Amino acid sequence: MSDKDPVQGPVGEDARIRALDERLKDLREREEVRNQPKAGVEADENYRIGNRVLSELLGGIAGGLFLGWLIDHFAGTSPWGLLGMMFFGIFIAFRNIIRITNRRPD
Repeated sequence: MSDKDPVQGPVGEDARIRALDERLKDLREREEVRNQPKAGVEADENYRIGNRVLSELLGGIAGGLFLGWLIDHFAGTSPWGLLGMMFFGIFIAFRNIIRITNRRPD
């Protein structure tokens, strides 16, 4: 290695490099805006409908089972009240789910 300084100085900034830097900066800003989370109304509505369908299904079955157990407990009709009310709860749950899905969008 030599102790002498290099003959050429540092290379000056080229206009093409500046233009490239500006374009990259613009693209990064656009990408950041594009990747920001958006509060989607449609996604929230679908999520609410899905939760409602699930609650109708679980509530219908659980309600039917509970009412059937009460009937069996007080009337002494061991499995028949439970089974009958469970199927009735399933029927009601599916009827409500069909009503939810057939509703026209606002």
